[in-house]
Amino acid sequence: MNSLAVITEKSDPAVQRIIDVTKPSRSVVKTALIEDIEPLMQCIGAGLDFIEVYGLETSPLPAELLAACEQRKIPVRLIESSIANHVFKTEKRPKAFGIVRVPKPCRFADLAATSGDLVVLDGVKIVGNIGAILRTSFALGAAGIVLVDSDLVSIADRRLVRASRGYVFSLPIVLATREEATGYFRESGIRLVAFDAEGELSTRDLRGIDERLALVFGSEKIGTSNDFEGLSVGKVSIPMNPAAESLNVSVTAGIALHERAEHNLPKG
Repeated sequence: MNSLAVITEKSDPAVQRIIDVTKPSRSVVKTALIEDIEPLMQCIGAGLDFIEVYGLETSPLPAELLAACEQRKIPVRLIESSIANHVFKTEKRPKAFGIVRVPKPCRFADLAATSGDLVVLDGVKIVGNIGAILRTSFALGAAGIVLVDSDLVSIADRRLVRASRGYVFSLPIVLATREEATGYFRESGIRLVAFDAEGELSTRDLRGIDERLALVFGSEKIGTSNDFEGLSVGKVSIPMNPAAESLNVSVTAGIALHERAEHNLPKG
């Protein structure tokens, strides 16, 4: 890639574009900010439509990122320090970032076209936990995720993009109300298993279930909602020290997905 152009004027259209995408509340989310090298590389690999990638004039962009951008014909420019300060103000400035067009929201029909286990987060609202579960789900072969009453307007929420390290765009994620989710699973015939301290099954038993599962995780405070309880749901418990009150939901999901990895990861 040839010498990179540098943005030196506030009047450059890219400056306002970046400012707009960093606003905490947007009624319509059409673009998203991807920050730092690893999330950028992940999103480029996932085939997202980048408008442009930026680097700080004082911090050289890694050759791997530049090569990926060149291969995908993604424009790259550097930003002068004073312009970066104007854009990010009191925030920590990422050394590399890009703006992508947000893909169309996934629907339940997109999940029906997949074959692996699904992860259902029922009322989980802490974005850090959701992001950690997204990364683990992708790494351990889950086919998709349903976020039920998560309070998120879009999967392109900047907090979620950060927490997932960009993996939020790497597998189908459906935002749904509890009514929509229970209606889908009632019709789909996918076997649901929820995680509960009094479960009749152990996580070890998950290895022997040779069918597609929907793994349902409730919030740490109230667990799985009664709406899911009304479906035919198996209960799974995780063996643990009785002196411990509970596990973080992202840890619980990681343990469950590890037990199901043989079913979900590609063979060979």
